[in-house]
Amino acid sequence: MTISVRQEDFNSIADEWECILPHTGANTIFITPWWQQLWWRRYGNADTSLEIFSVRDGDSLLGIAPLMVKGDTLSFLGDTDLFDYHDLLVREGCEDDFYGAIWQRIEAMDWRTMELKSLRDSSETLRRFPALAEANGWSADISDEDVSPYTHLQPSWDEYVSGLRKKDRHELRRKLRRLNNGNEATQYAFQDAGEIADAMPEFFRLMRASRPDKDDFLTADREQFFRELAKELSERQQFKLFFLELNDVRVASCICFDYNGDYLLYNSGYDPEYSNLSVGLLNKALCIQDAIESGKKTFDFLRGSERYKYNLGGTNQTIHELVIQRA
Repeated sequence: MTISVRQEDFNSIADEWECILPHTGANTIFITPWWQQLWWRRYGNADTSLEIFSVRDGDSLLGIAPLMVKGDTLSFLGDTDLFDYHDLLVREGCEDDFYGAIWQRIEAMDWRTMELKSLRDSSETLRRFPALAEANGWSADISDEDVSPYTHLQPSWDEYVSGLRKKDRHELRRKLRRLNNGNEATQYAFQDAGEIADAMPEFFRLMRASRPDKDDFLTADREQFFRELAKELSERQQFKLFFLELNDVRVASCICFDYNGDYLLYNSGYDPEYSNLSVGLLNKALCIQDAIESGKKTFDFLRGSERYKYNLGGTNQTIHELVIQRA
């Protein structure tokens, strides 16, 4: 057995990256090579060094570490503004060899602080790196960064609604009746790349209108990232742009990723003029109905503790930040 660590770039590792991802515990759309490369093309700069490593046993790929160094800080690619989850990619069953080898390579790099954000409870990195750091006499601090609610989906919409808390179940049914009372309400989704591109301005309009902080968040740079993301993921049938239309007016919208048998709710918006009809919440509820009817396993509300996520059955999972300081 010969364990080696190789420096890679996106071109050299992308195909293997795509192949190994389903065999890791980190399989999420945010850790795909196309997502990470898209982010790097837009936000990578001369002040930041791309550091992608593969760990191999002979010709067999054990895992990949997509990292970057900016100043004296080592981190994952991207940050919490656009990424909900991060991790290293490790083939299941190869954890001992992978973490031992990648830690030796990381030790030899020039950094002072390691900031690893958005690690899920299940992350093997969260368990192994603190022990490795402390063996060197370095400090390792784990903090709760945020929550990311999710719900396991029932086989049918009726079973899903029946499984909500009594008050939430009653409120959802009441709001759906009110929405449809004297109104023509329709939800639909765009999946074609061209149709999505044409509809994105409407999504941005609704996102900006829904909350001041979303308006502030949606800079021209992030808006362009969303457009590029929509093009890349829609070509892979992983991007769905939902609209709720009321009497021929688009009143709410959201982006859902269709990945690995799950829906992930990435961002959303609605017209406050229709807030009395709860159009934002109901559009998301109808996305859950679409997920159920499409046979999905889980609906992931992603980062943030907004109340509607719990009204729709969300259960928290905590995401963590690991900070390691050299002695």
